[in-house]
Amino acid sequence: MPVNPMNRREFMQKSAVTGAAVAAAGTVAAAPAQAAEQKPEKALLTWSFSILGTTDLHSHVFDWDYYKDAAYSDSKGNKTGVARVATLIKQQRAAKGEDHVLLVDAGDIIQGTSLAYYYARVDSITGTNGPKHPMAVAMNALKYDAAALGNHEFNYGIDLLRKFEKQCHFPLLGANALDAKTLKPAFQPFTVKCIRVPGAPDIKVGILGLTNPGIALWDKDNVSGKMAFTGLVEQAKKYVPRMRALGCDVVFLTDHSGLDGSSSYGTELPYVENASNLVAEQVPGIDAILVGHTHTEVSSYTVTNTETGKDVVLSEPYCWGMRLTVFDFELELVHGQWKVTSTKAQTLNSNTVEEDAEITALLKADHDLVVKYVNTAVGTCTEDLSAAEACWKDTAAMDFIHQVQMESVKSGLSTADAALPLISVAACFSRTADIPKGDVTIRDVAGLYIYDNTLYGKKLTGAQLKDYLEYAAKYYHQVPSGTAVDTATVTNANSFWDYMYDMAAGVSYEIDIAQAEGSRIKNLTYNGTAVADDQVFVVAVNNYRANGGSGYPHIAAADIAYSSTNEVRQLMIDYFTAKVTLNPADFAVSNWKLTQDGTPVF
Repeated sequence: MPVNPMNRREFMQKSAVTGAAVAAAGTVAAAPAQAAEQKPEKALLTWSFSILGTTDLHSHVFDWDYYKDAAYSDSKGNKTGVARVATLIKQQRAAKGEDHVLLVDAGDIIQGTSLAYYYARVDSITGTNGPKHPMAVAMNALKYDAAALGNHEFNYGIDLLRKFEKQCHFPLLGANALDAKTLKPAFQPFTVKCIRVPGAPDIKVGILGLTNPGIALWDKDNVSGKMAFTGLVEQAKKYVPRMRALGCDVVFLTDHSGLDGSSSYGTELPYVENASNLVAEQVPGIDAILVGHTHTEVSSYTVTNTETGKDVVLSEPYCWGMRLTVFDFELELVHGQWKVTSTKAQTLNSNTVEEDAEITALLKADHDLVVKYVNTAVGTCTEDLSAAEACWKDTAAMDFIHQVQMESVKSGLSTADAALPLISVAACFSRTADIPKGDVTIRDVAGLYIYDNTLYGKKLTGAQLKDYLEYAAKYYHQVPSGTAVDTATVTNANSFWDYMYDMAAGVSYEIDIAQAEGSRIKNLTYNGTAVADDQVFVVAVNNYRANGGSGYPHIAAADIAYSSTNEVRQLMIDYFTAKVTLNPADFAVSNWKLTQDGTPVF
């Protein structure tokens, strides 16, 4: 699941597309003019090279939306996919020379599209004689030099990740991903690449990979007792000096971590989620950082290291192959050692080029197979279920998710827990999702639940449930009574994004947006009776939220009544298939509304 995007306005004001492509070959630069009586200095040898960077590809191989069964489209004209960014990569290599270019990724590779799900669950790469993962095929063909682990690499379990790792011809780096028992690196921390310079020493480029500490929460079920995740700053302080001691002339970091110093999980973990700026500021010896995780475009951003006063250049190339970052380095040989004299970064837009023919040929069969799979019929629906207004209205689309979660949890409860009231909480992951009236396919259902979450049943008291809903209600901006409510601006207060906002079913309540945060939940009832503080509920909730994702109170520490390894998305598909015909009137399970001083807004 994505995490808090940084403040785009702030960073884009500070960021700019900088630098032009450097020369492909080294040059000899004359020394500064000397006074007549001084002996001229020997000319300095200079060299240049580039590191290209992608991030958050999320198994987007082509410019295609599997949920819409059409080419990807957004209001800004972006294009997606490895096949398209491959063209930019090859253009850079052609312009600068292959021996002057390295290629690195910042993580979140093997989750995010129906293609990723297919090769994880339907025809898994872990199976006997299992297929090659399309992302391994594509990235091997493009000759990646290294990739950082992203948090979504762990969504399908460590076994699948290890299988993917074996299929890659480049290392997956994670200096802060440790074996839980030995606390030694579970993955390769860094790699060293050599840039050949005729008649001079090689330029040694150390590439350190750092992943996100949030994995310990978000994929607790997959990593608990097996792996531990420490902070980025802490591990960078350990490994950057080692890389310098090994003779690295350039130290480059690939971080699956944003650069605004924030954390979506509050104080649940002792380590910062989006720490790339802190790494640059606090760890001396770093030249540049490729940033990932927040799905934001930051062409070039400079942080000054507090110890050395040196500027560190950071860049984040958006996501899904929409951009390619180009870091350009210039060096000169001083007393037999290479010194970086200039570092610049810029992002290139993949909507300026066509898809690469080689990558297209390699992946088309995989893509076509998944397109056929997602268009498989699962049944019919008596009404159109749109999520367009789900973020401010009680909708049948969300009721469908709640119904599946509640029925699934109910089937696995003990006799004692089955006697407790059962409710559900869930978020709207896509406002564009729509289950059509009439024939329904896998992609229609999957579009409503785009993440690979599994399901829990956790116990909360009435007081805790109210706290939970108050926390969710900070999603709305305060709008005084009598003031018109604009649906375009009322949501996403406090950088609380749609996937972070949970609605509840099985209880009735109002969210009074005229009130201050913390005092908005009104008339919370169960079966027409006010919820008592000590009343105990079983709450159907996804694993991301159950383990502390988005920082909701009480839920991470709550007692477990039910857990399952089945993805909620697949449970929805199975439910639909079993019903054959879905009638929203059969599952009107939620009843909440926005109000202003008790008056309904909609």
